[in-house]
Amino acid sequence: MALIPVEDLQKRPPLAGWAPFALGFRPFFLAAGVFAVLLMALWLLVLRGSLDLGELSPQVWHGHEMLFGFAVAVIAGFLLTAAQNWTGIPMLSGPPLAALFLLWLAGRLGFLVPGLPVEWVALVDLAFLPAVALVLAVPIIKARQLNNAPFPVMLLVLTAANALVHLDALGWTDTAALGLHLATYVVVTMMVVMGGRVIPSFTDNKLHTRARRWKIVEILAPAATVGALLAALVAPYSPVTALFAAIAAAAHGIRLAGWYTHTFWSVPLLWILHLGYAWIALGFALLALSAAGISTAAVSSLHAFTAGGIGVLTLGMMARVSLGHTGRVLEPASLMTRAFVAINLAALLRVALPLLFPGVYAQSMTAAGLLWMAAFGLFVWVYAPMLLRPRVDGKPG
Repeated sequence: MALIPVEDLQKRPPLAGWAPFALGFRPFFLAAGVFAVLLMALWLLVLRGSLDLGELSPQVWHGHEMLFGFAVAVIAGFLLTAAQNWTGIPMLSGPPLAALFLLWLAGRLGFLVPGLPVEWVALVDLAFLPAVALVLAVPIIKARQLNNAPFPVMLLVLTAANALVHLDALGWTDTAALGLHLATYVVVTMMVVMGGRVIPSFTDNKLHTRARRWKIVEILAPAATVGALLAALVAPYSPVTALFAAIAAAAHGIRLAGWYTHTFWSVPLLWILHLGYAWIALGFALLALSAAGISTAAVSSLHAFTAGGIGVLTLGMMARVSLGHTGRVLEPASLMTRAFVAINLAALLRVALPLLFPGVYAQSMTAAGLLWMAAFGLFVWVYAPMLLRPRVDGKPG
């Protein structure tokens, strides 16, 4: 596919027309970027005591919307775009895609508009992920791509996790924490699977290298991931969980080392993905320490997975996918390098300071939140015109 040099694009007049619903990545990536900034701004107001969220506790609302609002939007945008490449079958576009997007948006507004019945908020929010799973499953089944079948299944597991949170909000159970942890672990598993596919491939294609892959590590990394996370759900503080988490940390560390080449540091779209995956390995190392009895590592482990793994990898993937699928050369604007630095600093503050200096917890939360907002604010600033306008090469999508 011929890509247009950045210099030529800068000389061109703005593209005519709009294409916000031409392909799944467009509305969901843009909404994820905007929502990431808005959500963090609201969370900082909650921490200051300036905002009351009603039915959900502040911590549950924050975790729920980070996962089922922000992260799910990125996942939906990515899968609804990638499935077209996987299967060769056109995915949703135009009004059907707009309707699916509005369903996601309605779920977000349900938590922010006061006075709405909790039951209706739950029904609307719970409808989105099964809809995405169905849209994704149809072409995968038609193309007989069993290797991609786990993704619709994982979306349904995410739905179950979401239901656990809503059941708690309805006052029927006490399962919000379980639902949020389950959702985090499903998203981490998705990133492990997709990271293993795309990070070494992107690196090799760009730098003409050859990533080292060991069959036993490629089997062990996802297996240990699932084992450690299931153990953490059942018995978060136990030697078995500590052992599984330590094995997972080692497997991901070895896997990442096999992909390493010092030349990727000159390519921001590569080092952001490698660092994102490194946060996952660190998350498992901290989970092992937490399970072994170092209780202060529990929160840091969770945020290594979320602020680190999810935050860094989603920003990197959105930046790369958006360039490629709008027909542009895979070279991000210089502002995005600053965004990549900001998101990693945000994760570092969120993970390290509460663990090492618990006395500055409030200050670390504020600093990390502002850096998070800066990172995704820069993404929206740079990418909104690309996501709203047609492809520069005139192709559909």
